[in-house]
Amino acid sequence: MINKTSPPEDTLQIRCPRLGHQIHFSYCRRENFGLPCMKILNCWYPHFQVEAYLRKELSQDEWREAFEKPVKPKIQTLMELINQAQKGKKEKK
Repeated sequence: MINKTSPPEDTLQIRCPRLGHQIHFSYCRRENFGLPCMKILNCWYPHFQVEAYLRKELSQDEWREAFEKPVKPKIQTLMELINQAQKGKKEKK
């Protein structure tokens, strides 16, 4: 059981499953437009008590925005991006 309640120094880096390379906690902490990455709890729990730390650091609204907001399916996001690109192309004509 990990008892450490503060984040590791930036000298510790772990592999990011989303980016595919080594990153430090401070990046993960602000990756999502100033909010933590949605995967931060899964990635950092072996290194310290990340959930306890973030519950103290974030407001309830920030916590909900980062971790309780439903994630759109990838296909929906892709369709929205395609539609935006098509609209932009039509507007340029």
